[in-house]
Amino acid sequence: MRKHFGTDGIRGRANGVITPELALKVGQAAGVIFQRGDHRHRVVIGKDTRLSGYMIETALVAGFTSVGMDVLLLGPMPTPAVAMLTRSMRADIGVMISASHNPFEDNGIKLFGPDGFKLNDELELEIESLIDGDMRRRLAGSRDLGRAKRIESVHARYIEFAKRTLPRHVTLDGLRVVVDCANGAAYRVAPETLWELGAEVIAIGVEPDGFNINRDVGSTAPESLVQKVRELRADVGIALDGDADRVLIVDEKGQKVDGDQLMAAVARSWKEDERLTQPGLVATIMSNLGLERFINGLGLTLARTAVGDRYVLEHMREHGYNLGGEQSGHIIMSDYATTGDGLVAALQLLSVVKRRNLPVSEVCHCFEPLPQILKNVRFRSGEPLRAESVVTAIAHAKDRLGQSGRLVIRPSGTEPVIRVMAEGDDHALVAEVVDEVVDAVTRAAA
Repeated sequence: MRKHFGTDGIRGRANGVITPELALKVGQAAGVIFQRGDHRHRVVIGKDTRLSGYMIETALVAGFTSVGMDVLLLGPMPTPAVAMLTRSMRADIGVMISASHNPFEDNGIKLFGPDGFKLNDELELEIESLIDGDMRRRLAGSRDLGRAKRIESVHARYIEFAKRTLPRHVTLDGLRVVVDCANGAAYRVAPETLWELGAEVIAIGVEPDGFNINRDVGSTAPESLVQKVRELRADVGIALDGDADRVLIVDEKGQKVDGDQLMAAVARSWKEDERLTQPGLVATIMSNLGLERFINGLGLTLARTAVGDRYVLEHMREHGYNLGGEQSGHIIMSDYATTGDGLVAALQLLSVVKRRNLPVSEVCHCFEPLPQILKNVRFRSGEPLRAESVVTAIAHAKDRLGQSGRLVIRPSGTEPVIRVMAEGDDHALVAEVVDEVVDAVTRAAA
């Protein structure tokens, strides 16, 4: 069991869970573990636009420099940009300060190794053991302390990186694009990238004030984007989340396109171009059964993993896939990036739109999603899923769904919540099954 790390780094209420003391210890622990060799070690630190980012950034700097690591401060940058720059700048470790799609009151710390990939469970456990231990003997001597400086040129580097994921002959000329940056980390780089590629760009969610990240904007609140796309008769809307590692698309009709449909559209195009390194893609247990049936219809396979883009990526690396992602919009294209990149995923989709010369609605509506219902059950303590009544209810629910549906029960990795999801061809049956399991879990958790 991990005490601090969840499915995507450390996350929680700023000055509650994520305190300066914790950030200091994370910096010290990670700094010690990633000092390998005699060279001068360095760490790059990016952040989103939350007010608490200043506090956490300063504490991390103190932690890393106290164990002898030099710190390069990137300022507000997308999570995938931090991953890319960790490799590009030959850093020993990368850090992103963000709570992704959460409200401004929360914050988090995501760590990347020198290869730009998120840390595995073993490394996170090793860091946790140091966080909870005595670090005084691991501190650097007075002459060996690290230095810190802010880097100003990184925005241009990431913009060029994103543009180069498209073939040279592909431009976005003629496309009217509304981009919603969630008042978050991509508020500068995303509109600039789209404009430099030739699009007519209307940007919203680009006025961060420390408090408004993800507030009524971004991929988790796309209503403003939908309205703007319809109002301006735009060709496409792009909604990023607070740290820009996920994306949601809105077509020209104002219809939302989730990660499952986006993966389907790209997979079909990449299969036609023989760009898939394996005959299929990787998704999580939460992706719609409609996606699986569509992919199978293309002669491809869908591999499923636990929830979390890190588990998708681990499976992709282990088995040689170059396309994967989550229904929520974490799309991983390993030919280009080591983590989910909302902007790059959007660009790849727009290149398909340009090549096929069809509206976004036709390109992206690949399948009819099966009815899918998800409900959360909060509990205070214990393990309600182990209760005999719950085990019996789950088994009965699976029998009722049979081969025409799926049931997924999982505890949240970040909060005391049991998630109950079912899907199938019969909406009424799916609703009944979910309610039965939720009732059983609720009684067991009481």
